[in-house]
Amino acid sequence: MSGFDLRAVAQELNAFSGAYVKKAYMPHYEQIVLRINPKDRDQFDLVLVRGARIYTSHRDRPMPMTPPPFAMVLRKHLKNARMTGVRQLGFDRVLAFDFDTKHGSYHLYVEVFRDGNIILTDQEGVIIQPLTHASYAGRTLKKGVEYQPPPPAMDPHELDVKILTELFEGSDRDLVSTLGGKANLGGTHANAVCDLAGMEPNMATQEADVEKIHAALHTLLGHLAEDRHGILLMKPNEEMDRPSLEAKAENMEENGLRDRFYEQYAVEATPTLLPSHAALAQAMFPTLCEAVDAWKGAHDAGALARREAERLDIAAPGRGHSTDVERLERRKVQQEKALQGFSKKIEKQQMLGHEIQNNWSHVESLLKQMEEAVESHGWKEVKSMAKSIPWIVSLAPADRTFMTVLPDENGEPKGPQATLSIDESVHQNAQRYFESARKQKDKTRGAIEALEETMLHLQRAQKKEAKQEATGKLNKIKRSKRLWFEHHRWSMISGGHLLVGGKDAKGNDAVVKKHLSGQDRYLHADLHGAPSCSLRATQGFVIDLHKPAHIPADVPAYKIVDKLGDERITDEKLIEAATMALCWSRAWAGGGAHGTVYSVKPAQVSKTAQTGEFVGKGSFIVRGQRQWFKDLDVQIGIGIVAINGVPLLMGGRPETIAQTCQRYAILRPGLTKKEQLANRIYKNTGLVTDDVLPVLPGASDIVEDHGIFSPPTAIAEEE
Repeated sequence: MSGFDLRAVAQELNAFSGAYVKKAYMPHYEQIVLRINPKDRDQFDLVLVRGARIYTSHRDRPMPMTPPPFAMVLRKHLKNARMTGVRQLGFDRVLAFDFDTKHGSYHLYVEVFRDGNIILTDQEGVIIQPLTHASYAGRTLKKGVEYQPPPPAMDPHELDVKILTELFEGSDRDLVSTLGGKANLGGTHANAVCDLAGMEPNMATQEADVEKIHAALHTLLGHLAEDRHGILLMKPNEEMDRPSLEAKAENMEENGLRDRFYEQYAVEATPTLLPSHAALAQAMFPTLCEAVDAWKGAHDAGALARREAERLDIAAPGRGHSTDVERLERRKVQQEKALQGFSKKIEKQQMLGHEIQNNWSHVESLLKQMEEAVESHGWKEVKSMAKSIPWIVSLAPADRTFMTVLPDENGEPKGPQATLSIDESVHQNAQRYFESARKQKDKTRGAIEALEETMLHLQRAQKKEAKQEATGKLNKIKRSKRLWFEHHRWSMISGGHLLVGGKDAKGNDAVVKKHLSGQDRYLHADLHGAPSCSLRATQGFVIDLHKPAHIPADVPAYKIVDKLGDERITDEKLIEAATMALCWSRAWAGGGAHGTVYSVKPAQVSKTAQTGEFVGKGSFIVRGQRQWFKDLDVQIGIGIVAINGVPLLMGGRPETIAQTCQRYAILRPGLTKKEQLANRIYKNTGLVTDDVLPVLPGASDIVEDHGIFSPPTAIAEEE
């Protein structure tokens, strides 16, 4: 965001003065979210993306179960704090948020330049905690130090005709560079002022009409102060011209398709139109914050998923997942580019050596004159004298060398430049370049060998990848942590609802205490020792609109969210969940074909027993009327899905799995040990057995197989 954008954002956010901070979150290392609760309006999220943008949003935004340390610091000091104002420091890219609490006033400084930073200070201006410790030329950002904002730049609002005149007279740059740099307008708005004034951007500042420039600047700043809306600019292409883009944007509903549309075509969000925006399509919004949210909101709302992927070692910060082939191809390109650079350097060094030899008498005379001048006058005076000599480019007294321009074909100082040492002869100076070229050749041999080795590894990786694709195996994902629900039994019910069940007594307690509330439903098979299961009403999975590149086309991709669009739990969904609760119980090991499950509301589940009774670990008391599901089939479907970029085997009701997954299998209680089944799945899919075993309910028989136990190619040939 520019200074103009932040000025508009500060004006919009000041309308929420008096609102209270409900909570602070940190879904990603680059992002802080403050949940703001105004008096007469719905609560919203204040999104602070370091070094990039500040805006408000009403999106569903999954948050980490355990807040990072900086989020805890913000909660400690700003919970229930009243926001008293938002101000821009001068015209710099820094916004200050002022808060009033029972312990005094606090300030949150958000720096939106370079890598960005977010700094919390007390009423004395002493830093309580910065998001990132940093040291610059004139200031240090660390705990216990008084906050020093960046050196103030010129505020365009304070520019009058007199100041502009002095600025132009003392500038050695052209008009647009002077306005962009010294007047602190930036390149975009400096060009806009030139266009409004009707002047060439590259003209000398001394020739510019100061009155016209001042009038144009005043007009631009006036629009910024008066306009109270946001404009999202979209770039037309061959498929969509400007009228088509504007018509589609006007009729676009607020959903995932809208986010993808803006992400594809939007190029800028601005508070005011500039002459350079004339060719771009426009989408109008009530505020700049809403325009930014429409453009970048979906990306920022997925911050937690990106963080989880990075923590699982699926991707490094700012980079996507890479296969061995992609990694080796990048290395090959880098090595080829380096070799080209080596070749050019060798040619240049050899050329300079030959040029020095070809101009022997000229170089010898120049070396002699330089040596005599240095002995007579010293390096300091020679350096001053050399400014008027066309053959001398620069001097390095510490090395006793100077850079000279060698003669061209006509004997003029327009040839290549070479560094000469006054302590060496012409032959020695030329030999130094030849020796440098020889050393570079030695390096080149090593680089060629490295490239040949990379080519060999690349060919092997390509063969391995082709074989893997032919057999239907997935790329192995190395990860250090599991997704939180993998510590329990889990499944996805129609509508995307998450179903979790305990693996043991400790797991039962965790499911009921942490993951059962509100409109959720508790399910339990009518068998002793069956797992406690929770069907989440709001938490679940939605289709990942930005499917990771490493996930094959035949594997559906989802991401976990805290709020689903449809949170109703119907009887059909309960039957699905009840089937899974039954399959996870001892009904599977008993070899039965049917079973019974009941469901109750969270309020009916309690750990409190009657007087004289005892409730053991993992057990609960269920009171009140129960909803029964009888004669449920003991069958389970298993299919391959990707959750947050991680390929996983998921269990579910056979009908649901068949509709969701392209590669799936149907199982029923049988005699084949689950370890044998897991090994077969590993060999045919590449999924790690440690991830597969928890999904399999026990010894089973395969009823149907569609690419889980046999390669998809083999199944296609049989069909």
